[in-house]
Amino acid sequence: MDSCVIPLRHGGLSLIQTTDFFYPLVEDPYMMGRIACANVLSDLYAMGITECDNMLMLLSVSQRMSDKEREKVMPLMMRGFRDAAEEGGTSVTGGQTVLNPWIIIGGVATVVCQASEFIMPDSAVPGDVLVLTKPLGTQVAVNAHQWMDIPEKWNKIKLVVSKEDVKLAYQEAMYNMAMLNRTAAALMHTFNAHAATDITGFGILGHAQNLAQQQRCDVAFVIHNLPIIAKMAAISKACGNMFGLVQGSSAETSGGLLVCLPREQAARFCAEIKSPKYGEGHQAWIIGIVEKGNRSARIIDKPRIIEVTPRGAGVGGQE
Repeated sequence: MDSCVIPLRHGGLSLIQTTDFFYPLVEDPYMMGRIACANVLSDLYAMGITECDNMLMLLSVSQRMSDKEREKVMPLMMRGFRDAAEEGGTSVTGGQTVLNPWIIIGGVATVVCQASEFIMPDSAVPGDVLVLTKPLGTQVAVNAHQWMDIPEKWNKIKLVVSKEDVKLAYQEAMYNMAMLNRTAAALMHTFNAHAATDITGFGILGHAQNLAQQQRCDVAFVIHNLPIIAKMAAISKACGNMFGLVQGSSAETSGGLLVCLPREQAARFCAEIKSPKYGEGHQAWIIGIVEKGNRSARIIDKPRIIEVTPRGAGVGGQE
């Protein structure tokens, strides 16, 4: 499961807790803090939990940074983390800071709640539909952005993508990674979700397989559609599929929720999450089905690639 669920001695309550940390993957320290916080909270949201009682921050300062760099970068990362926590309706009350060769940021999220507040990820049934709430391709976008300054890497992909395309994809990836899955978690209750997980380091297929193995029914997940940030599938192909993006193994950071929903509810879930009342940027796609099977997951031979246009496209590529 994405979080541990510990029944408490005090009647009917459970302690739910998760932890995560990683290394910087974007150039903006503030956004890196937001992404790290969104990533930690996502494990709660994957279980339909919308509230978090407390967060701790885990921070590692690099020994290789000068005092000037440290004084500039670390407060920005901390502010980004705190701002995202505040957006999630919680606050950071402590944590731990260490000195280390690398910059690391992460945290711990904790909530005490009743059984009705979380959805155990084990009730998918044949006939359910798979819904994904953020596009794939964050790893490809982040790498391609770094390659713009490395000629031998850039030469591999310059025939399929422009620098403007890469900048827009990078901005889109950063925006998506920093966005909380809280709205999706709330709608899991509204539309009777049967199970969910969040898509992170093992890629869409890895997490789908893990979720399929948790199910009580004999089911298999079959993925037909892959929503991918525009041009990232072409980059992956131009690199000889080194990322495994269309194969489902490309790592994502702070990705969307993969939700198993009753067939009659899935389209309504997708329509509702895009409603202006939840703010801008929320999206969802039906990407596959749940059928009878041996608790496995697969992507069909030629999945439909849904090119997700970055929000900055068509407006002069404004930052």
